[in-house]
Amino acid sequence: MKVITAASLMTVISALSFGAFAAESINQEQASHLHPIGTVSVGGIAGTPSDIHQALSQAADAKGATSYRVTEARENDTWHATAELYK
Repeated sequence: MKVITAASLMTVISALSFGAFAAESINQEQASHLHPIGTVSVGGIAGTPSDIHQALSQAADAKGATSYRVTEARENDTWHATAELYK
């Protein structure tokens, strides 16, 4: 029972920590108040639009961005998206 409780607690903590540090998706108006620092693209993602946002957020985090704005997204058999990064 303690193992299940500990595993559940670790899942919650890691979800909270991901949300606390993950770059967030913003709109064009929000972006106008921030400093652009580059772009990032992700591709070959099979899944839902939320999977795209998670991949973009992780890529933005890796480049030191606090926010990203999706500038292009398309789906053939898999998703491809590009976003501008901001601090």
